[in-house]
Amino acid sequence: MSSASSPAIATARPHLRRGTLTLMETLGQSVANIAPTLTPALNVAVVVSLAGVGSWISYLISTIGLLFVSASIATLARRHPLSGSYFVYIGRTFGPLAGMLSGWAMIAAYLFTAIAVTLGMSIFLDNFLTTIGLAAYQPPSWLVTIAVSAVVLLAAYRDIKLSSRIGLLLEVVSITIIVGIMAIFVDRHGTVVDSVQISDKVKLGGVMSSLAFAVFSFVGFESAATLAKETRNPERTIPLVIIASVGVVGLFFTVMAYLMVMGVGDDVDKLGSSASPFTDMTTAAGLPWAAAVVYFAALISDFACALASINAASRMLFSMGRYRFFHDRLGQVHHTHQTPHVAVILSVGAVVVITLAVLPLGLLDAFGTTATFGTFGFLVVYLLISVVSPVDLHKAGLMRRRHVVIGGIGAVLMGFVIFGSLYPVSPYPYSLLPYLFAAYMLIGAAWFCTLKLRAPATLLNMEHDMEEV
Repeated sequence: MSSASSPAIATARPHLRRGTLTLMETLGQSVANIAPTLTPALNVAVVVSLAGVGSWISYLISTIGLLFVSASIATLARRHPLSGSYFVYIGRTFGPLAGMLSGWAMIAAYLFTAIAVTLGMSIFLDNFLTTIGLAAYQPPSWLVTIAVSAVVLLAAYRDIKLSSRIGLLLEVVSITIIVGIMAIFVDRHGTVVDSVQISDKVKLGGVMSSLAFAVFSFVGFESAATLAKETRNPERTIPLVIIASVGVVGLFFTVMAYLMVMGVGDDVDKLGSSASPFTDMTTAAGLPWAAAVVYFAALISDFACALASINAASRMLFSMGRYRFFHDRLGQVHHTHQTPHVAVILSVGAVVVITLAVLPLGLLDAFGTTATFGTFGFLVVYLLISVVSPVDLHKAGLMRRRHVVIGGIGAVLMGFVIFGSLYPVSPYPYSLLPYLFAAYMLIGAAWFCTLKLRAPATLLNMEHDMEEV
């Protein structure tokens, strides 16, 4: 980081391209950041291992809970349509330290999501090539990392409209593939009724213990808020996108969990211990050819998620640069492309360096640890947002009882999820991650203290729209 001691400049600078994104293109950002295809392809196994035949209930409860969180985010997005989003929402309510740490947490969340899915590209590419008999042509992981990052850099650097459309298109294709395969399965199975999954064999304790992992499948739904400056009618579009993405994707997760358990004949032990749950389900259902198609869908979903994560991280860095919490250069916008090109380059560079650094851990362990580290950033901010939303409305004289109820339910759910992420203690090296994340947050706090000593006037700008300066 560099000092942010210079006063706010008054000369005109290029701005982000305002009002360029339609509702569907903005929706593409949130859906791509969630990467829905990765849940049936990989993530659902953990939920099934805990919730068993009640996995679909776990996803249903998570969907309902996150709708309350998304409602709180929507309220703030409507009142503060800025690229800094969570940094600004929380900073304007609880002060610049809370804002700084929230922005710091979300930068880690988006960058480590990008790192995890970049690692996932190597995993799914290896599985795809193996399935079609071309395992000998699997490129080294370092080469995949550099190649994927180069394409992400090109798309994110040049045009937010292009990158949002790419994300939306790739997710539509990947989800269509998964839904198409499930439609074939249901047609062959002849029914969608599975009496075991709606019987007393569903264990409430298992469902509750799996909620933390079910919520993990949704992280990234909030990222559309970082595109507020570039979205048409952001006061309406951003809230709608955030709530819709949770509802639609939550329905997809709930149905997929139900059908996948039915597809393996309710053998949740097999599905819960699988490293490739959707492939195992299609094989058990007599659709062995579907494996290669699933891995292809996971590949394109992974890429879309990496691109969406870089878009979100760079907007957060851009805003914090404009507010002078970071070096002013991060707030620069490209004259031609009207993208935060310096922040994009820094984000992609960080992803490449960290991804290459964790490769010696092995792809699966590296994927798991980086994804979990990033998730802590999301959860902390989700909790804060649930508290901030009614407080912000109270300060504006707009709070109603329903706002307190919505924020309270969201806060309780996020508190439960955070607790479930810490206890029982995970095995090594996952047991180290909470301490590493705490150390990361302390670095952010130390930088804030340095900023407060060297440039205290910077901290007075939270109430202004510095993104337009």
